[in-house]
Amino acid sequence: MATYQREVWVDAPFDDVWNFYSTTDGLEALTPEWMNLRVEGVKGPDGDPNPDVLETGTQIRLSLQPFGVGPRQRWISTIVRREEGDGSAMFEDEMSNGPFPEWTHIHQFYAGDGRTLVRDKVKYRFPALGETGSPLAKVGFEPMFRYRHEKTKKLLE
Repeated sequence: MATYQREVWVDAPFDDVWNFYSTTDGLEALTPEWMNLRVEGVKGPDGDPNPDVLETGTQIRLSLQPFGVGPRQRWISTIVRREEGDGSAMFEDEMSNGPFPEWTHIHQFYAGDGRTLVRDKVKYRFPALGETGSPLAKVGFEPMFRYRHEKTKKLLE
């Protein structure tokens, strides 16, 4: 699988950043409008709809229609791991159904002098092209994650 990684320092307390990313509200706020995201359903690990926090076992059903072109792409993502430590936290989601044959997104957070380092790491396989398609995927990932990080700073600083 190919890997894409991007990180940014946010001048905001660790707890604020971690809590923001731990909800579907954060997901919706950080997705560029041109992706035309719809959160179609969220089911917690105990089966309850719309949990307050994205805990391990939470399943999120999404659809996307980048630039409004073509049919909506369905996406099911499951939180497979969530860890909190002293000044650090992470959660990992895996796509179980969607446009990529393989997709794992690791969200990492580290406290540092009243600021927070946010790191996104995506491991993926590009449809049809496999590893050879990874440069094409990176072209799409960079503006999306740059937007996410800029928006994080704008909303939380």
